[in-house]
Amino acid sequence: MAEDRGNTLFGEIRRMARTSGAVGGIAARVAGERFLGIKTDKAAHAEDLVSILGGLKGPLMKVAQFLSTVPNALPEEYASQLASLQANAPPMGWAFVRRRMGTELGPAWESRFTEFGREAAAAASLGQVHRAVLPDGQRVACKLQYPDMGSAVEADLRQLKLAMGLYSRMDNTLQHDDVYTELSERLREELDYEREAAQMRLYEIILRDQPGVRVPSPIEGLCTKRLLTMTWLDGRSILTRLAEDPSQEERNAYARALFHAWYVPLYRYGVIHGDPHLGNYQVRPDEGGINLLDFGAIRVFPPSFITGTLMLYEAVRDRDNDKAAHAFEMWGFKDLKRETMEVLLRWARFLYEPLLEDRVRRVQETDDPQYGRKVAEEVHAGLKRVGGVRIPREFVLMDRAAVGLGSVFLRLKAEMNWHQMFHELVDDYAEAALAERQATALREARVPAAA
Repeated sequence: MAEDRGNTLFGEIRRMARTSGAVGGIAARVAGERFLGIKTDKAAHAEDLVSILGGLKGPLMKVAQFLSTVPNALPEEYASQLASLQANAPPMGWAFVRRRMGTELGPAWESRFTEFGREAAAAASLGQVHRAVLPDGQRVACKLQYPDMGSAVEADLRQLKLAMGLYSRMDNTLQHDDVYTELSERLREELDYEREAAQMRLYEIILRDQPGVRVPSPIEGLCTKRLLTMTWLDGRSILTRLAEDPSQEERNAYARALFHAWYVPLYRYGVIHGDPHLGNYQVRPDEGGINLLDFGAIRVFPPSFITGTLMLYEAVRDRDNDKAAHAFEMWGFKDLKRETMEVLLRWARFLYEPLLEDRVRRVQETDDPQYGRKVAEEVHAGLKRVGGVRIPREFVLMDRAAVGLGSVFLRLKAEMNWHQMFHELVDDYAEAALAERQATALREARVPAAA
């Protein structure tokens, strides 16, 4: 097709030239300030990043989205600008929309709707969303993929591989080969909106008994590889609501809903939503409820991995290093030295800490906003001291989701009994029962096998 001509090596070369030059220039200026003392304008850099990443609409923007969810991960000037990428990337015009809709649904596509918004209602990294109404009166959202996304992903992955290779020459503490494999497969899967529709059905099945969480439903017959039509959910940005200073009770209700949205799928079905940036959930008009959105980055774990996750919790709780060694092995860490495992346990204790005490508390009780970063730096230094570690691919989205979701709980200033909510999910855990639930749900949702 004419629109796919850019999905070639030439498209990838163009993409790499644009990202390498622009992002590299900003990186050079930042490095100049950090290492040479050359003062630069962080606000201007942040605006440049928004322009570059928002215009590219590829996986690099997803990196920015993730960083903007973690408090103090970036200078404030960067974080505030990058947060605008959550749902406000520059939209594509009506001419593109008409052409692509005709490609996906045929020349008479407009007859499938009684209304179709010409202006994008939302825009994100791989596509943009239009409001529409079906002939039966149902309101829907049509997510249409931007053109040339295949070459965008491949070019970003080539650049990511190059960057990882260069970084490993300077610091091989974390060996990233399996991480790259995992990210590559998940990003390529995100291009397939039929897969995303199936994963959306999976989350409908998993969360149907969770009243605080709503998931959109894909519309049969109006979904293709590059078009995802789903029910429209009313909601608004969680950051907008927090700026209005809601009550502690309301903050806790959002936290409870988000906890269930992420951890019921994980501990009951072995499934995780691996993209916890702030644009992927909204607060609903009914106080305390949330909408969970965007099901492209979904990871299905083998049941044994979930068993290892719970075993590691028990090992941290009981200070049992032998059990910890077995748990890390189940997670995919191979041939761990005792000193390496002890450093990894420092990170595990940081992540599991809110679950250990049976009382109401915040996720992080220290007043130091840099606490999480300091722990990460300590762990990195420790791993470097003991010779580094190879990160297993199963660890990637698990760690990303835990850190990203934890940062949201921090922003919410939620005060919860995390221990109690966790044990309500896991006290009757049995690996065989999880395996059976997982297989049934995947079959019912028609989720294709992973790459």
